[in-house]
Amino acid sequence: MAMRRKADLPTRLCAVCGRPFAWRKKWEKVWAEVRYCSERCRRARKPGGMA
Repeated sequence: MAMRRKADLPTRLCAVCGRPFAWRKKWEKVWAEVRYCSERCRRARKPGGMA
């Protein structure tokens, strides 16, 4: 498999802070469900969202 540049990877906006973040290898199988850029943002999410 050829190397990819970071600029070629898919990106998303964090649901909490709004910053863009790039795909990571550890998210390969769950990329469709990733909503937060970090553990800190995941913990800071507003309660009452998805249960």
